[in-house]
This record gives sequence, C-alpha cells and structure tokens, in this order.
Amino acid sequence: MKKYWPSIVMLVIFEIVAVTLWLTKDNLFYLFNFSYIGLSISFGGFLFIRKYKHARRVVQLLVGLYMLIYLGLICNENMQIEGFWYYLFTGVFEAATIHYAVAKIVGPLIFGRGWCGYACWTAMVLDFLPYKIPKTPRKKIGWIRYIVFAASLVFVAALFLAKVGNIERIMFWAFIVGNIIYYTVGVQAPTELNAPRGCARIRTGICLLKQTRIRRARLASES
Repeated sequence: MKKYWPSIVMLVIFEIVAVTLWLTKDNLFYLFNFSYIGLSISFGGFLFIRKYKHARRVVQLLVGLYMLIYLGLICNENMQIEGFWYYLFTGVFEAATIHYAVAKIVGPLIFGRGWCGYACWTAMVLDFLPYKIPKTPRKKIGWIRYIVFAASLVFVAALFLAKVGNIERIMFWAFIVGNIIYYTVGVQAPTELNAPRGCARIRTGICLLKQTRIRRARLASES
C-alpha cells in the first residue's frame, strides 16, 4: 500500500485546489475540473506503479483531450498563452490563467517538468510519432520561444489597444489556428530540425515560465 502513496498525495493536492476554488469562486466547474485532472494523473501514477507500459500515454490522453476538446473546442477557452494574456488583461480568473498558474508557474516547483510529459495536448500527439531520440545533436532553436512569447503578448495587447470588438471570439479562433500551426510544425520538426517534440518545447512560450520557476527551485535546493 505504501507504494501507492505518491498517487494518493497527488489526488489530495488536486482535491484541495478543487474544493478551495469551488468555495472561494462559488463555481462548481472548479470542483469538476481539478477533480477530473487529479483523478486522471493519480490513475496514471497507479498504472505506472503497476508497471503498465502505456501509463503515461493514458494520462496524456485523459488530460490532453479534456483540455483540447472540452475546455478548448466545446467551452471556447483559449488555453494557449494568448488566452492567459487575455484573461490577465481583463482581470478575470478563468481557465487559462488557472491553467498557467497551476501547471506552468506553481507546478514546476513541485513536479518539475511533469506537465510536458503527462498533460500537454501538443506532446500528447507528437509522442505518437515514431521519432523519439535525435540521431544527431539537436539544432539550437530555443530562441524561438522568446519570439513566440513576445508575439502572443503583442497580439493580445494590440487587440485591447485597438479596442477590437468580440475579442473572445478572436481568442477562440486564435486557439484553433495556433494549434493547427503547432501540430503542423510539430510533425515536421523531428525530420527538418532533428528535434522530437521541438514544437512542444517552444509552443506559446510556456518554457519561459516553467524553466524560470525550475531554475529558481534548483537554486533554492542547492543553497
């Protein structure tokens, strides 16, 4: 039983977040959202402990499809970084801001880069490609993430400054178009750039947020 404690602790953490947000925001969605994600990740941990070889794929599909299909396409939530900027500018604490706060800022302090391996909907698809390990040293393309990060901020800021109407609809289409580009580039990256999951590493600039928090956590642990 002791070996299952990590999965149980993971579930408890997500349930604490779920109940806290549900009660403070008076919105049942948060209880469902974080309970589902917590159960999915804990179930994956259980399968991993049981040495099921596709445990990580199961978690990727459970969480990735939930965020991509349900939150993104059905609920019209832009889960990319442009959605984060949009909700941040409007002062609304919604899906994208919660998503980034939990998965990309706070999460790496506790789970490292677990998000990339178990919950990213881009990596979910790219990991099914036959390219796993680079045959030659990877090309240095990390600088692209800075461009993507800045471009997303400028894009959303320009919409607000220009007082464009129906920005929420624009955010929805930006989510769709953005993912089409990510997946298209992601399929080409392993062969053209010798970078398996390269698009997942630079997409929407999330690595800037995560790696900054990871570096700080490492420095804190070493001091």
